[in-house]
Amino acid sequence: MKKHSKYGLTFINVIVLLFVNACFVVAQNAVVKQVGGSLKLAKASEGKPRNVVFILTDDHRYDALGFLKAQSFIKTPNLDRLAQGGAYLPNAFVTTSLCSPSRASILTGLYAHKHQVVDNNNPVSKDLVFYSQYLQQVGYETAMIGKWHMGGNFDDPQRGFDYWVSFKGQGSYLPEKNGFNVNGKHVVQKGYITDELTDYALDFLKHHKKNKPFMLYLSHKGVHAGFIPADRDKDMFKDYSFQPPFTMEIGTHQGAPMWLQNQRNSWHGVEFPYHSSLNIGEYYKQYAETLYGVDRSVGRVMDYLKEQGLLESTLIIYMGDNGFQFGEHGLIDKRTAYEASMRVPMLAYCPELIKPGTVVTEVVANIDIAPTILNVAGLKAPDYMDGKSFLPFLKGEQQPWRDGLLYEYYWERNFPQTPTIHALRGNRYKYIHYTGIWDTDELYDLQTDPLEAKNLIHDKEHQKIVNQMNKELFEQLKNSGGMYIPLYPDAGSQQNLRNEYGSPSASFPSEIKRGEDASPSSNKQSK
Repeated sequence: MKKHSKYGLTFINVIVLLFVNACFVVAQNAVVKQVGGSLKLAKASEGKPRNVVFILTDDHRYDALGFLKAQSFIKTPNLDRLAQGGAYLPNAFVTTSLCSPSRASILTGLYAHKHQVVDNNNPVSKDLVFYSQYLQQVGYETAMIGKWHMGGNFDDPQRGFDYWVSFKGQGSYLPEKNGFNVNGKHVVQKGYITDELTDYALDFLKHHKKNKPFMLYLSHKGVHAGFIPADRDKDMFKDYSFQPPFTMEIGTHQGAPMWLQNQRNSWHGVEFPYHSSLNIGEYYKQYAETLYGVDRSVGRVMDYLKEQGLLESTLIIYMGDNGFQFGEHGLIDKRTAYEASMRVPMLAYCPELIKPGTVVTEVVANIDIAPTILNVAGLKAPDYMDGKSFLPFLKGEQQPWRDGLLYEYYWERNFPQTPTIHALRGNRYKYIHYTGIWDTDELYDLQTDPLEAKNLIHDKEHQKIVNQMNKELFEQLKNSGGMYIPLYPDAGSQQNLRNEYGSPSASFPSEIKRGEDASPSSNKQSK
């Protein structure tokens, strides 16, 4: 007879659990071992370290750029200026479409399962190294100005930055009591946040040490949800029309999972957005008005660099921290592995390096930012980083590159509408795998179906691709220490309501239903 523990487990079960736990601990400690030690990196070139301005915006979706004309009311003249005079990267993505995980990936070059900032509630580990620390080591003067937002309601200066301006949590578009933390001292917020952050950025540029290269990380609150444009920009697009996406309508997404159909009537759905009767089209126009203020900020930074004779030589990289859905698949906000959620705008400008009108078609991501900036500083990125430098592509050169990008999102109790997601985004196909739900996975042919409106996961002609991508997905997870799901204590409230008069719950996918004539053997339970 098997001997049981007081928890009803056999001795062997206990051993297995201990082994699994040990593997989890090893996975958690792996990053610490990788990044610990010296901050010295090998040189990648003998060239002069270049000044860098990295501008990050919040919730900026990939096609909300004036020159793309996705909506008639999107106006971004300064971002258009960056694209025309530099490089446009149409296939830029984040590896987790959520503020804090994406920002941690940008700073560390790591996937979320490695840096372990898997939600918006937990801070980045003190054992991790930010790319700015490596820059400091080789003489850069560094500044972080704007949104930090990685766990907790704090705004304290963080390692790796000589000049610091931030605010607690999400901050506020308009002045409120918390204000800013400027190099360790609390300062009153006097005006509209996008304008003030730009003022601080220009102050850093004006006073930086002329004998040192600089790296400015300007991290805007805009255009985070709860959009408030500057007074001068309010209602500038009120007379324009919103063109809803094709998959916003019920029934346009063939083979949609149950969870997705149910999310229409939720906090992140078009039928009950933020538990309200919000008009999605009007909301998008407010977003565009708020974005116009961010675009103005970009223009101010570029104009100052030009005045100082630095615009030609400084590398400017612009990107969003995650995408944002305005009706795609019946959703708003982010978190999902659909294109409008995980895809972001990315532009790069440096006339001394990049030819005007350059288009980089390779799939690049937030994990590539740190290696690229280190490369520009004349350094080789450390081997432990998951990302790679895309600087050669900006310069018109070729190099070996990834075939598929790993995407991950971990279920949040705060927003239980979206399950744990792992996906592989290739050049043509996207495979999406779900954990912890009784539902269907997804496969899309992005070449013939860029709107992701036809799920091919059960299509007989695509089973070989499904199997290949499933295998590759798990190989990438195994090779990068991602074969576990992080678990943290509950924090914050749940946004889990449904509208009683909205769409009813979805039925099970037809592919997993069986009739009365189904073979009894297929329903036998294992004993």
